[in-house]
Amino acid sequence: MMTDFANEDARAPTPSTGGGVIGLIVRLHHGVFSAVERATAGWFTGFAARFAFASVLLLYYLNSGWQKLGDGIFGFLSPSLGAYASILPPIMDQYGGDISAIPFFPWHLIVLLGTWTEILLPIMIVIGLFSRIAALGMIFFVIVQSYVDIAFHGLEGRFVGSMFDRLPDAIVFDQRLMWVFILALIVVRGPGKLSLDHLLARRFR
Repeated sequence: MMTDFANEDARAPTPSTGGGVIGLIVRLHHGVFSAVERATAGWFTGFAARFAFASVLLLYYLNSGWQKLGDGIFGFLSPSLGAYASILPPIMDQYGGDISAIPFFPWHLIVLLGTWTEILLPIMIVIGLFSRIAALGMIFFVIVQSYVDIAFHGLEGRFVGSMFDRLPDAIVFDQRLMWVFILALIVVRGPGKLSLDHLLARRFR
């Protein structure tokens, strides 16, 4: 019986440890980046996307939203003339620039929501609070913003750009496509463990 087992061991294929230099490089590559994946799992992607958003877009949107607020403590309920001119230029033209003549529904409501969106959603994304919903809302906002810029604010030609061209600096199909990509990462992968969403999930699971 011992001889049979010894013969079977001799016939059994041995695992390949060869491959030479290429095999060594493949194993080293796999080992290093598997370690990187393990070290960053669950926190890095969401945090990096939110950090990039904060670095590039947070102050841009906060400043834009703040300028749309009306005067006084209740200015958030009565957007400025500039808010209407920025968000609804054709409606402003239709009513001769008279805000008081513009119907509340849907036009005033649209301007209110647009103004609040520019302030609230970026903050929610950066702190990681209901960040997937906030990022989804910002994707929709960026698409609408781009449409308004093209249709009503005269953005055209190389400033709009196109996908798969040789120029990387167009406002819509280069810059804002990158914005949407960052936001889509948050929608799909979440904000990561370094977020209020993660704390709330642990508290109420």
